[in-house]
Amino acid sequence: MPTALFNSLLSFIEKDMRMNHVYQPVMLIELLRSNGSASVEQIAKALLIEDRAQIDYYTHITKNMVGKVLTTKRGITSKDKDTYSLNGFSDLTEGQIGELIEACTFKLNQFLERRGEQPWAHRKKSSGYISGTLRYDILKRAHFRCELCGISAEEKALEVDHILPRNNGGSDDPHNLQALCYSCNAMKRDRDDTDFRGMAQSYVERQIGCVFCEIPEERIVEQNELAYVIRDGYAVTEMHTLVIPKRHVSDYFELHQPERNAIERLLHSQRQAILQQDSSVTGFNVGINAGQSAGQTIFHCHVHLIPRRDGDVTNPRGGVRGVIPEKQKY
Repeated sequence: MPTALFNSLLSFIEKDMRMNHVYQPVMLIELLRSNGSASVEQIAKALLIEDRAQIDYYTHITKNMVGKVLTTKRGITSKDKDTYSLNGFSDLTEGQIGELIEACTFKLNQFLERRGEQPWAHRKKSSGYISGTLRYDILKRAHFRCELCGISAEEKALEVDHILPRNNGGSDDPHNLQALCYSCNAMKRDRDDTDFRGMAQSYVERQIGCVFCEIPEERIVEQNELAYVIRDGYAVTEMHTLVIPKRHVSDYFELHQPERNAIERLLHSQRQAILQQDSSVTGFNVGINAGQSAGQTIFHCHVHLIPRRDGDVTNPRGGVRGVIPEKQKY
């Protein structure tokens, strides 16, 4: 006869279990199969078995690394479509098979004792500890997609990558972190030949006489490590805001990626702050003047965040197209 516990668990599974991922049912299955108790490692292994992205990762390793060595270079194995075979396996006795497994196990244990966790360093999420909360925030900001190729976290495991590596002066601030799938992260490490020497120092570059390099501290509304916010001194609308990189850089196209990230964060936070302070704001224009012919007068990059209100102009249609007045309306 069904017990109260059985009914309670079945009701939870069928009616109340919220499926954001595979985690809950996999953990319960492992507990039920292990007489009600399982270690964290046991549960982690059960989750790993269900993780398609991890299987894809090691499929890539098998085909392009270990499989090539044993098949192409050594001739120990052969491959037919997606199946590997040990050449001459039928000639081995059961005892010989066991002895070979023991020899492999000994070699494996010897290697792991000598190298510790180093063999798995390539699978770490970053070169050092990134908290789960920060990692989640970075993946959420990327909408759980690789910020290089766009693939979903459902298809490939995502890693948190330092844009400017820690050993080159990169920080753990969110502006210096990005979500990359394991393939893009591996390719970035292998192929990125950017010379980062001096880049960290470039973030503190200032130019004497530049109005934005010498902005008074009391004018700053908000800031992070690489950018700051002021209200425009010649406002187009009330609360017209400028987001400015701290480094002296002439225009948007010369920004480093971490600076773009820092500016983006401030744009979002200021938009929210303006909406909370002024309920009459119903829209925004976001704009950048890059070059003298585009109207730039201060050659230190700055991004305009201009609050808009219903009725502030007769006909707002066309928005930023108004930089060339006769082309605004269409």
